[in-house]
Amino acid sequence: MNMSYAVHMRTTISLDDRLAMQVRREATAQCLSVSAFIAKTLDDAIKRREPVLNKPFRLVTVGGGGPLPAIDLDRPRALEADDDELRFVSRDR
Repeated sequence: MNMSYAVHMRTTISLDDRLAMQVRREATAQCLSVSAFIAKTLDDAIKRREPVLNKPFRLVTVGGGGPLPAIDLDRPRALEADDDELRFVSRDR
């Protein structure tokens, strides 16, 4: 037996009087309850959002030679660890 249940979350929103009147008018014009109109409007707005396109990234290095051979740019924490060892271990000795 396949049972599916609609899950609804009850939420309170605050609208200024002018907007509340417009929402009520539009909901009535579309033969919808205020809740159904707001849900439909929000759903439409979220679906309509344009995807954000990331600009291509290009690593620019000074001198044009790129990173030093011993530096692995895929492991930035290793650089921090190496720097800490140089800074703090040499003081203890």
